[in-house]
Amino acid sequence: MKVDIQDLSTVKKVLNVEIPEADVMLELDKSYKTLKKNVKIKGFRQGKVPLSLLERRFGKDVHAEVSGQLIQNSYVEALREVGLVPLAEPLVDPPELEKGQPYVYSATIEVQPPIDDLNVKGLQLTKRVHKVGDEEVDTQVKMLQKNQAQLKSIEEDRPIEHGDYVVIDYEGFKDGESFAPTGKTENFIVEVGSGRILEDFDQQLVGMLPNETKEFPMHFPADYFNKELADLDITFTVTVKEIKEEVLPDIDDEFAKDLGEYQTLAELREAISKQLERRYETQSERALRTDIVDTLIGQQDFELPEVLVKHELSALVQETHDALSYRGMSLEDTGQTEEGLSKRYHPEAEKRVREYLLLQKVIDQEGLALTDEMLEQGYNELGEAMNQTVETIKQFHNAHKEAYEVFNQKTLEKEAVKFIIENGTIETIEADTAEAQKPETGTQESESETKTDENAQGGE
Repeated sequence: MKVDIQDLSTVKKVLNVEIPEADVMLELDKSYKTLKKNVKIKGFRQGKVPLSLLERRFGKDVHAEVSGQLIQNSYVEALREVGLVPLAEPLVDPPELEKGQPYVYSATIEVQPPIDDLNVKGLQLTKRVHKVGDEEVDTQVKMLQKNQAQLKSIEEDRPIEHGDYVVIDYEGFKDGESFAPTGKTENFIVEVGSGRILEDFDQQLVGMLPNETKEFPMHFPADYFNKELADLDITFTVTVKEIKEEVLPDIDDEFAKDLGEYQTLAELREAISKQLERRYETQSERALRTDIVDTLIGQQDFELPEVLVKHELSALVQETHDALSYRGMSLEDTGQTEEGLSKRYHPEAEKRVREYLLLQKVIDQEGLALTDEMLEQGYNELGEAMNQTVETIKQFHNAHKEAYEVFNQKTLEKEAVKFIIENGTIETIEADTAEAQKPETGTQESESETKTDENAQGGE
């Protein structure tokens, strides 16, 4: 067998494989012998059909079967001979097989790009940290207080004010006809001023009295989140049934006890403080990892295999579908398209692939390998993050090989980042509250990374 490589790029190769005539004839003979043994043709005893008749009747099918078998038998050996490892199945357009001739075919494959050794020691890195303050804890406590609030009916006979909670019945009409998206709804609770439907809708409620009915027109903006109502004029009929006010519990030890886990307000505040510290530390570590990856990307440019980019792009689009589905929405509801998402996420998909390839290069370059201790620590961290036992996650991995491989790869990547940090110089900078609370860039990446971890590593 002869094999030569045609370089289309640093990542795309064409294997030209020539199989000797003798091997072709051997495979043809085997195929015809099997056919002769099993085929039934009128006028001939089974096993006695002449080869010439078999060739006339079944030659095309036999040649197609044999060419496929020849490719299957030779492809792996050809890869081994030239030392290439493809990233996906080859693209092969099998030529017709000709009796008495060598069989020649071409297989187009993609491989990992060549990456020169990276500078991973002595990097100048910056880590932003944030110390949790009392004001942040106060904010979280007030949010818990809000969650524990109760709605109490107002006894006095007065009109609706901003901040009230009102119980209403409503129905929306389009061109004088009942309209399904704003169909009759009873006992709907709305906080006046929240803009849950529309701010203008809330404004129409202000001043109404219990048992009062009012009719008013409403225009929904073109960018309204519910596309069925966007840019429409709807006439609402609203009846006020009751006005309620929000009653907040006192923030004291009893309040903490009602949350079920704490005996005192001090314990609650301490738990909140620790939770915030963990959150900020996670953000800080993720930001540091992003800076490290960006530094590695800046050291070297290389081509990306299309198959890996397409895989990541598909994952990002699917994650968007999943997130919308979780909220009871579809892509169409948001006015987006598959094509638009693919265009939007393509740069991020490319960066994901670069990150994977560069960290894998660090792993290979520095000879990093998994140890039982690394895996156990990874399991403990995953169990804590997902609120599951380590044993549960291990059982999931034992039953799902792909999930186990993803877990191993991510654990190794964490070790690569850890290696760079331990061999670098880190300057620690105090970040203020606003900077610490600022949403991360690449939100889709962070969310999807978490989602991928949960799905592939044992999340239910």
